[in-house]
Amino acid sequence: MRGLPSSPRARALLLLWRSSRPLTAAAVVFVLAEGALPVLVIVAMGRVTGAIPGAVIFGLSSPHGQTLLVALAEAGGVYALSLMRGPFEDALTSAATARVEAEMQRRLVHAVCAPVGIEHLEDRVVSDQLASARGELLGGQPSSAPMALISSLGDRLTGLLACVALATFRWWLGLAMFVVWRLLRRPLGTRLRAQAMRVRAAGTPLRRSWYLLGLAWKPPAAKEMRVYGLADWVAERHRDEWLEGTRPAWRELRRLAGAAWIAGGAVLALYGVTAGLLGYDAYHHDISLRTLATMLPMLPTTMAVGSVSYADIGLEKLLGGVPDLEALTSSLGALAGRESGARPATGLPRHVLRCEAVGLTYPGASGPVLHGLDLELRVGESLGLVGVNGAGKTTLITLLARMREPTAGQITVDGLPLAQLDGRAWQRQVAVVYQDYARLPASAADNVAMFSPVPDRDALDRAAARAGATAVIAALPRGWDTILSPQFAGGVDLSGGQWQRIALARALYAIDRGARVLVLDEPTAQLDVRGEAAFYDQFLKLTAGVTSIVISHRFASVRRADRIAVLDGGAITELGSHAELLLAGGTYAHMFRLQAERFRADGEAAA
Repeated sequence: MRGLPSSPRARALLLLWRSSRPLTAAAVVFVLAEGALPVLVIVAMGRVTGAIPGAVIFGLSSPHGQTLLVALAEAGGVYALSLMRGPFEDALTSAATARVEAEMQRRLVHAVCAPVGIEHLEDRVVSDQLASARGELLGGQPSSAPMALISSLGDRLTGLLACVALATFRWWLGLAMFVVWRLLRRPLGTRLRAQAMRVRAAGTPLRRSWYLLGLAWKPPAAKEMRVYGLADWVAERHRDEWLEGTRPAWRELRRLAGAAWIAGGAVLALYGVTAGLLGYDAYHHDISLRTLATMLPMLPTTMAVGSVSYADIGLEKLLGGVPDLEALTSSLGALAGRESGARPATGLPRHVLRCEAVGLTYPGASGPVLHGLDLELRVGESLGLVGVNGAGKTTLITLLARMREPTAGQITVDGLPLAQLDGRAWQRQVAVVYQDYARLPASAADNVAMFSPVPDRDALDRAAARAGATAVIAALPRGWDTILSPQFAGGVDLSGGQWQRIALARALYAIDRGARVLVLDEPTAQLDVRGEAAFYDQFLKLTAGVTSIVISHRFASVRRADRIAVLDGGAITELGSHAELLLAGGTYAHMFRLQAERFRADGEAAA
């Protein structure tokens, strides 16, 4: 993204800055304290050690004793401050992580909802990036990355200051420790980033593994899981997918471990040589006890400037999700940017909605689902859409609602290409009852009004009455305020038919609030015979005054429509009223008579 730093570390710090500037300032103070206090503790304890012999010889009341007492007070104060680092870090980490988590979730929601359609949600790359940015692959939360990085920077500062302290004794010693550690960290850091990239590249199998594991506790699959005894199968498949995704990363980690052992041996040898030189200087040049007590523990402290630990491995994994957040924001924002400058769609259509040689081919598909489709729908007209399974009826609806864009041809509204209109404003004009309608774990009012800030109770009641859902709402413990999910206290679940009435009420509420196009995709699929008959009787009333499309395999639903279109082979092959299509004797007439004969046979058998 233009204007943003490319380094994941810089992006993580920028994310913290955007989330909370006061917390960022507190993090800067923490880095300075985290880096300086361990070194100051060593220096203070060196002073205490150096003052002990004089105090022992001359007593605590002597100037030497007073020096020891002052040194002890200073060391105690510095050590007390050092002990406060842990609680302060915990509090700061908790507050910063919560703020960053909120910021990341806000940006993710805006990013994935920015494009008008849903095609990006089916893209493998976007799915991998989304799972990584949400921390779903390996359990780590990318929102923890900024504070983990802050802690790491504090450790690096400690190592740097330790090298500076050594340089005050022997300049070459501090410089040597710094150079050696940085030289060792470079190849180790390369291995570390390679290991993190291996993990990031395994997004697809890791997503599959977590999806499989989720089948065990997610309600939609719970029944089949138990009926068919799939628990062992799911556990084994989860394990296989997980190992497939993590195996390359573990191989890289073993290489990192081997390199770390070699580096550790080299550093140990350097420590031995350095300690020997200090001992030699102490013996031959009469180095003070204070200096010796300060410099010896300062040696291992320098390792923080360039060592690699499991904390660094965890940090790289956390940082991997931060660029994915930025990539999603950038790429999906670019898709949404195509909408800028679009014409407003409020109040449309006023005259006609037309498909002109429309075609759609799904990515990776062997052929088009729709091709050369021509269809005109006049304002205020009801259209029945029929066809065999897989003919492309629901696909056509997704195009009309701008969930997808045609790969050929165009859809026009009053002569204007739909793609040039404000997509979100257009979608406010379309009320759809999908086959896979949403069942929100929210109140009945929110399920119908779709989280309108101030739901209109009169409009809710009207929509429920027209959808035949009045009795459903009346039977709920708290009416419209009842949560429609048994997973929450006081919540209840509904039957399939009751949910379908709620979904129908949702669309009718949108019509009441200004939507101009009503789409019903299999609106009676889960209704009983009486409910279906009642729907047929009210069909003309439900669709009066709006442009409507009804998709159904039950011809009693579509026969009342002003016109009926037959979708076959990806194109409209027949178009006319119910009577006209029966007279034509084509596909519609054949399908209608087959269904009528089946219902007649069922009735005779029941009699």
